[in-house]
Amino acid sequence: MTYDVVVIGAGIVGAAVGREVAKAGASVVVLDRELPGGQASWAAAGMLAPQAESDGPGSFLDLLLRARDGFAELVRSLEAETGIGLGYRRDGALLLSLTAEDDAAIEARFEWQRAAGLPVERLSGAEARHLEPAISPATRSALRFAGDDQVDNRMLTKALWFSAAAAGAEMRIGERVVAIQLDPEPAVELEQGTRIAARTIVLAAGSWSALIGGLPRRLPVEPVHGQLLSITAAPPRLRHVCASPRGYLVPRADGRIIAGTTVERVGFRTRVTPAGLHRVASVLVEIAPDLAELPLQDHWSGLRPGTPDGLPILGPDPDHPVLVYATGHFRNGILLGPLTGRLIADVALGRDPEVDLTPYSITRFSPEETMVQRS
Repeated sequence: MTYDVVVIGAGIVGAAVGREVAKAGASVVVLDRELPGGQASWAAAGMLAPQAESDGPGSFLDLLLRARDGFAELVRSLEAETGIGLGYRRDGALLLSLTAEDDAAIEARFEWQRAAGLPVERLSGAEARHLEPAISPATRSALRFAGDDQVDNRMLTKALWFSAAAAGAEMRIGERVVAIQLDPEPAVELEQGTRIAARTIVLAAGSWSALIGGLPRRLPVEPVHGQLLSITAAPPRLRHVCASPRGYLVPRADGRIIAGTTVERVGFRTRVTPAGLHRVASVLVEIAPDLAELPLQDHWSGLRPGTPDGLPILGPDPDHPVLVYATGHFRNGILLGPLTGRLIADVALGRDPEVDLTPYSITRFSPEETMVQRS
């Protein structure tokens, strides 16, 4: 059988692509070497906070805002389709200034966001503590982003997976793709030697994307290790996502508070380390010292797919358009995953995507960055 589309990777991006392709009535198979969403999609904190995290205006921020503003409708659709609660919360985010050095960064963010016409509110330290009494008494000031949201990333990925399967996508787990073939006909080769033919191949394998054999160029995607922990508060002690320039706290409705995260370029190492947990715990204590004695519930880590410029790689290969890239989302995979699914499904099916993907093309990298080393 030849599929219209084969998707390599069943994390949030791959599941979203599979869902959109299947809903369009095309045949699609989504392949993954392990349980869907078991890597970066599982390990994330679920922040949908482009205003709290972005460094400045531009086309990438516009993409992030488009993704965030489409989440309410997506959640309604997925919850109705699957019956899975997605933990979607619209309580907003606070970015705290806790040191004199933070003040300048907070003020600069306020100025460029106000100039860009974005809804942002400047708060004094006392006003911020009135909204969130558990945050540090050392809070000097804060910005409030009422539009920044959060979602339970694990439930979101599962719902996308279930929805894709219900729409007709074939979801095959335990199928490790070792290589792709582009000529004379596109196909993927599985570890056991099986070949699956398709008219279009979508590469959405996250941190492992660059390891697939047969790529026409080197993918400048590397794993970026992040460690997180969670504590439990009953009753809940925070309502907003609370961040500083050094990390964040994400409160769940059940009283859990997720703290993150480290940024470590250590290859494919996925160990949780005392040093990493110390850095994350320091963020928690700095932002909300009153929570420091609450019981530690869990700790974990994951690998986010990073690129040299921090932007995703999206769109067709310039020389082999039957290969479509959907990888390199780094810290924005949960926010961008569903929108990426729509955009890449359009490309794979020969339709014009709703967003110009030129800024995210692999052609933005130099030939040296994408040159395949031949032995």
